[in-house]
Amino acid sequence: MSRSAHPAGPRHADVVPEGHYSAPPADLNALDTKVWAHTVGRDADGVVTVGGIDVKRLAEEFGTPAYILDEEDFRIRARAWRTAFGHDADVFYAGKAFLSRAVVRWLHEEGLNLDVCSGGELATALSAGMPAERIAFHGNNKSAEEIERAVRAGVGRIVLDSFQEIVRVAHLAQSLGKRQQVQIRVTVGVEAHTHEFIATAHEDQKFGIPLAGGQAAEAVRRALQLDGLEVIGIHSHIGSQIFDMSGFEVAAHRVVGLLKDIRDEHGVELPEIDLGGGLGIAYTSDDDPREPHEIAKALTEIVSRACDAARLRTPRISVEPGRAIVGPTAFTLYEVGTVKPLDGLRTYVSVDGGMSDNIRTALYDAEYSVALVSRTSGAAPMLCRVVGKHCESGDIVVKDAFLPADLAPGDLIAVPATGAYCRSMASNYNHVLRPPVVAVRDGEARVIVRRETEEDLLRLDVG
Repeated sequence: MSRSAHPAGPRHADVVPEGHYSAPPADLNALDTKVWAHTVGRDADGVVTVGGIDVKRLAEEFGTPAYILDEEDFRIRARAWRTAFGHDADVFYAGKAFLSRAVVRWLHEEGLNLDVCSGGELATALSAGMPAERIAFHGNNKSAEEIERAVRAGVGRIVLDSFQEIVRVAHLAQSLGKRQQVQIRVTVGVEAHTHEFIATAHEDQKFGIPLAGGQAAEAVRRALQLDGLEVIGIHSHIGSQIFDMSGFEVAAHRVVGLLKDIRDEHGVELPEIDLGGGLGIAYTSDDDPREPHEIAKALTEIVSRACDAARLRTPRISVEPGRAIVGPTAFTLYEVGTVKPLDGLRTYVSVDGGMSDNIRTALYDAEYSVALVSRTSGAAPMLCRVVGKHCESGDIVVKDAFLPADLAPGDLIAVPATGAYCRSMASNYNHVLRPPVVAVRDGEARVIVRRETEEDLLRLDVG
């Protein structure tokens, strides 16, 4: 990886032009602890370190771009969720955020369960030794092969997402001589305050069975009659990257209302309620997420009050944090390739990755932070747009951020809070190779997902 000097080049006449954006931070070298992992800091030379290793060494050893994951931070966050909810509730890590065999082992060691939503995620979980009874299997269109594999493996629960799936799972379980524990996923009509594509509890979307019109009640009615199924609870998920707890309160009240109706009609009090995940993290200094113990207290009180009012025993609560655990644990390390000032607008900073390693900005209009990490700088702030190397105008990593005006090719910059949905949604657009995931802890670094090679790409091309 090249390391050029910092040549003089064209810069803005006005380094910070007029526009609609936040003011530059007082200190461009400062790292906001809200958006970085616990062990991230700067050494005496101004180079950013994580887990006791500086980013220059990581870049030299593993190349860029690379996802750098703080293992200690991951474990701290997983432990915080487990502790917050205690032994009377279940915490299922949502594997779709990021899953690897190393992550599965960490979850197992920290006492968390695992939520998967595809055959590939299930295979990863089982191959890494996660006990099948601690796995929940989600998905709106599970294949017969996936369902059979899950039932044979003995997964702890399958979350049923449609009337067809109720029959499909019951038939497959019965044909295997098993009685599968299931939850019914319902949509409760809550409009989560989040992006349209990650709001999942309003009726007009693909997940779950609506409460409206008695459809969810009918789904429970049918499932209770099938010998291959043991209905253990109701599942509700209202969306992702949510900070406002009011949506969870409305959802819980409606789910408890369904539990009461089930009790009144069938004489059965279902023992579990799963409120999903979706709790937000800090991508920028403007975000203000809640701590796990605050979330646990709020959700537990919401469900308890609703059950008391309905004269129901309080069911066992499950939650499914994914982003809230892995999101802040990682940053993406890039090398600057070109710096292109546009007078009166902003400077375009091109890096050696882009939308193939972080599609969220293009897909969800997501906001991110960015910092110069290979050195400190006393230069004035420069309004930048960090973009990738792909042949796409929408290939934007960070829409608007401030970096030092002496930024130059060869510098290392990093985008924090990329642990969730970046590697798991990565692509080979333009036949770019997907980056590695490098785990760091106590001064040691190791690859847990290796960088793709051209041989990997060509191996799949059998034409």
